[in-house]
Amino acid sequence: MSSQLTVLNALDAAKTQWYHFTAIVIAGMGFFTDAYDLFCISLVTKLLGRIYYTKEGAPKPGTLPPNVAAAVNGVALCGTLAGQLFFGWLGDKLGRKKVYGLTLILMVVCSVASGLSFGSDPKAVITTLCFFRFWLGFGIGGDYPLSATIMSEYANKKTRGAFIAAVFAMQGFGIMAGGIVALIVSTSFDHKYNLPSYQDDPKGSIVPELDYVWRVILMFGAFPAALTYYWRMKMPETARYTALVAKNAKQAASDMSKVLQVQIEAEEEKIEKLTMKESNSFGLFSRDFLKRHGLHLVGTTTTWFLLDIAFYSQNLFQKDVFSAIGWIPPAAEMNAIHEVYKIARAQTLIALCSTVPGYWFTVAFIDYMGRFAIQLMGFFFMTVFMFALAIPYNHWTKKDNRIGFVVMYSFTFFFANFGPNATTFVVPAEIFPARLRSTCHGISAAAGKAGAIVGAFGFLYAAQSKDPKKTDAGYPTGIGVKNSLIMLGVVNFFGMIFTLLVPESKGKSLEELSGENDGEEAPEQAYAARTVPV
Repeated sequence: MSSQLTVLNALDAAKTQWYHFTAIVIAGMGFFTDAYDLFCISLVTKLLGRIYYTKEGAPKPGTLPPNVAAAVNGVALCGTLAGQLFFGWLGDKLGRKKVYGLTLILMVVCSVASGLSFGSDPKAVITTLCFFRFWLGFGIGGDYPLSATIMSEYANKKTRGAFIAAVFAMQGFGIMAGGIVALIVSTSFDHKYNLPSYQDDPKGSIVPELDYVWRVILMFGAFPAALTYYWRMKMPETARYTALVAKNAKQAASDMSKVLQVQIEAEEEKIEKLTMKESNSFGLFSRDFLKRHGLHLVGTTTTWFLLDIAFYSQNLFQKDVFSAIGWIPPAAEMNAIHEVYKIARAQTLIALCSTVPGYWFTVAFIDYMGRFAIQLMGFFFMTVFMFALAIPYNHWTKKDNRIGFVVMYSFTFFFANFGPNATTFVVPAEIFPARLRSTCHGISAAAGKAGAIVGAFGFLYAAQSKDPKKTDAGYPTGIGVKNSLIMLGVVNFFGMIFTLLVPESKGKSLEELSGENDGEEAPEQAYAARTVPV
């Protein structure tokens, strides 16, 4: 007889129901907010430079110094890394649901506080902004392991990959929403003030009211998070945590009976036998874990680390790339509002045409192609397109070829999302034991954010190397961008290599993957035989 619990069989064999879509929306809105909050900062960094670092009589508008730009862009990523480790561990200790609402509260409070950053001088404003964005990132970090784990433990095994990927795909809508909000806010201010370009009138191109623009854009991130809080608190704890970690068979059966609308038998004796087995009691730092899942954890951490170096470099600094090739005009030819508008328009266009479709291609195909094939394919094409942009870089900077550059650059976003950006999120939520699942996902995600920090800081400084023939605009240009693209191509190539350590999890139950079944595959017939409609 299979050692698989009836309640877990019920979840694995359940047909797609309304509760699946509800869980996707509830968890996905967190990721919508995460992406909005993380990437909206790239829309306003140029504006911050104009407002706080433009010197009187300067021939060009001010820009954030490299160390300040690195802090503004990277501090939320540092907070996210810390939050992933902390909340990942806490989710296994206290339960997924108990800490799920806390992450949202942090995100709401710190989004508002970021927009209210105060101070009497630029240094004070930037310091308080960085402080609140660190704690904003801390809350965002908790959303990664908790949302992934909750969705994986709610889903059936046939469409689990699509459900987890759909949660993560909300990130694409969050990135696009950031651009749309910035377009609306900048257009509203532009119609009201109709400011001249900087080169026409340096003093007239900046007015005190511009300080509201970046604050409104940052504060909007609190809105979707606040809407989701009530529904998160209404979700029951996952049956896998309740049964396998908390060892409460009665509560697990009761919760899932309501969710699945079937009567499920509580099996206290079977839970005791499962949890007392030596094979199901090893810890994270044990030899048994190293033997069973050590290479898996190496695979999930290294691939996510390498992926995020490329992905966050592309997202946070795409405005610099577009400026370098001339798709966005030099800063002196625009006023501050026009610059926000053009950066937001470029980011929204990229998100609409490549980022969002890439995510949903993964949702559509992940349970047919498998995680491994999609991840390997994504890294391969990201490598190809990065080198195709970098090697003939001078060709792409010519005016007639800029559209071609943007199209090629868009393909790197598409294959990041129809590829490793989605699968690195999905796989760690499937292959580790329930009592360590949130922790291991948090470790994998934190490795990714370490890569994001490398990408954010590394691209910023690498791109400061300028082509002596192109010194206009105060943007990273020339050989700095070219070298950065080459480095990102190499990073993606190594991502392909380390993908070989990641197991395929398509079509298998979580317990089968983690070994909590003691190696037995639970037949779906057991579910059908031991549940009756309510």
